[in-house]
Amino acid sequence: MYRLSNTVRDYAWGSTDAIAGLLGRVPTGGPEAELWIGAHPGAPSVATAADGTSVPLDKLISSAPLSLLGAEAAGRFGRLPFLAKVLAAAKPLSLQVHPTLEQARAGFAAEEAAGVDPQSPRRNYKDDNHKPEMLYALTPFAALCGFRPVEEAASLFEALAGSLAGDTGTETAETETTGTGEALAAARHTAALLREGDRRAAFAFLLEAGDGVVPLVEAAAAAVGTDPALAATDPGLAELPSLAGHYPGDPGVLVSLMLNHVVLAPGQAMYLPAGNVHAYLRGLGIEVMASSDNVLRGGLTGKHIDLPELLATVDFTGLGVPLCTPEFSELGQELYRPPFSEFQLQRVAVPSPGQAAGNLAGGDVPLAQNGPLALVCVEGELLLDSPRGDLRVARGESVFIGADESPVIARPVDGHGALAFAFTVA
Repeated sequence: MYRLSNTVRDYAWGSTDAIAGLLGRVPTGGPEAELWIGAHPGAPSVATAADGTSVPLDKLISSAPLSLLGAEAAGRFGRLPFLAKVLAAAKPLSLQVHPTLEQARAGFAAEEAAGVDPQSPRRNYKDDNHKPEMLYALTPFAALCGFRPVEEAASLFEALAGSLAGDTGTETAETETTGTGEALAAARHTAALLREGDRRAAFAFLLEAGDGVVPLVEAAAAAVGTDPALAATDPGLAELPSLAGHYPGDPGVLVSLMLNHVVLAPGQAMYLPAGNVHAYLRGLGIEVMASSDNVLRGGLTGKHIDLPELLATVDFTGLGVPLCTPEFSELGQELYRPPFSEFQLQRVAVPSPGQAAGNLAGGDVPLAQNGPLALVCVEGELLLDSPRGDLRVARGESVFIGADESPVIARPVDGHGALAFAFTVA
């Protein structure tokens, strides 16, 4: 077993205190958006062995892939297939989508052949892997996820048009030349495309129009902000003033109305397959994904947007919120298994001896291990017991366990319970 030291990414949208509060340490004073736990070359964890020697986790695994990954994971993936994060969003992230494995391989190869600088802000593909992911909410977690029914989206743009037209459905020739007239025309055109069932055309229109939809962004946010009845129509509408405040004039504010608005309760999880347009809005959660950093953006951002590549990547199928409900194994393990082969999540609730009364395992929780495993403790302290030895893991600490060290049991320490999250291959 190896203790891990992990990188905190200080993206501007990050909370200044949520990750530190969860892990029981002093905040840095700046934004802390993501704590990365894994072997992605962009920010690999540093693994420290019992003898005190330390090495980046990706290099450790590459030195002994068969023993640390196991024959199956080494053969299928050739690397640690998952990346885990503690994610803390204080303001909205960009609207984004992730490619399929085939798209990622082709896009990465094309940009490599073209000599695109890996650090270029115009680079689409950082690596050759796809990035399906799952988010487990630790606090109420608001997000946009997948396309809502076209009829719902159309009705929201019609409601905006009605508000902009003063609910009369008419406007003078003079207003046609004003920002309000432009906004009204854009709202009606988007609604008409959606009524025709053409999500792709509506999506492309909003993003391609550029400055042409800025009046609608501004007018829509103002209309919702001054009309409580309109804001109460739909949580997506109610979100507009906040989004426009963070991203003034950004067409992604309007695209958000085409998406499902969801608030996960603590303990709920959702998964995000390739092609799913989404954006995290606010909250603290545990995120796990295939080990990739490939993101194509579509709004709510000042970063590069490659619209043709984005349109080729988005899945325009309507989708309900893909929740991932827990499964309980015969050993009492609480497992979250999205339909991806790279990862699954285990919520490891280690009860105190008193809480474990009547539990045949006496408070012990076996860890699900399908090859390599990573674990982060977020509450209390637990003891990891394997045939090779024991390791105490306190709140805020994380570990990596190779495939050759199994089985591992999580046990209570000093009569107290603990809570951790563990990640392994599906």
